[in-house]
Amino acid sequence: MTTSGRPSKFKPALLVVDMQEDFCPPNGSLAVTNGRDVIPVINTLLANPTFTTRIATKDWHPSTHISFASNHPAPDNVPFISYTTITNPHNPSETYKTRLWPDHCIQGTKGAELVPELDQSLVDEIVEKGTDDRVEMYSCFHDPFEHPTVSDSGLVERLQKKDVTHVYVVGLAMDYCVKYSAIDAKKAGFEVYVVEEGTKAVDPSAWEEVRKELEGYGITMVRKGSSEMEWLDKQYLA
Repeated sequence: MTTSGRPSKFKPALLVVDMQEDFCPPNGSLAVTNGRDVIPVINTLLANPTFTTRIATKDWHPSTHISFASNHPAPDNVPFISYTTITNPHNPSETYKTRLWPDHCIQGTKGAELVPELDQSLVDEIVEKGTDDRVEMYSCFHDPFEHPTVSDSGLVERLQKKDVTHVYVVGLAMDYCVKYSAIDAKKAGFEVYVVEEGTKAVDPSAWEEVRKELEGYGITMVRKGSSEMEWLDKQYLA
């Protein structure tokens, strides 16, 4: 450790999760309340030279995606309310239940674009996820199935090739894609921090529940002034 407490091996990556038009007010089909408010924080982090790599992710769904309520029969197809059970197409014994959403982030549409306020000139790589219409993929690493996984972005391997040790996660939404991306990063062996000022939730009332869930995996939610932010050698909020 250094005198500041920073690990002697510290090669951090920044994951900017799904900062797309459909997740942001005022016109997003699945807009997160105040979702655009996190953009200044994210841009300041993107500009921080301490990061080894800066990766932005995008939901990139086909119009036939299984998470869209419009692709299910009535009456069990109400966005935000209805759920469906997804079966692993390679292993019928493996299933999970998922919430249904309005159509969003359809490939090639305006809603799937990264918000223009995001400084994309500072992004090293864009990872597209949710491209297989048979499975939900909140995480930017892979879908929830394990025996076997159906869709894998290859992001773990790319981070490992860059010798990344720590992953900082920001973006939308805290209680879905940010959460699951953080969990999968931790499972892959990285130290993981979710930057509170850099994310918003679909359901703000779930904030503390998600915090406890992340803590259960050994993931820390950090704020300005925390030692984990000071390790970046830059105050990320003016």
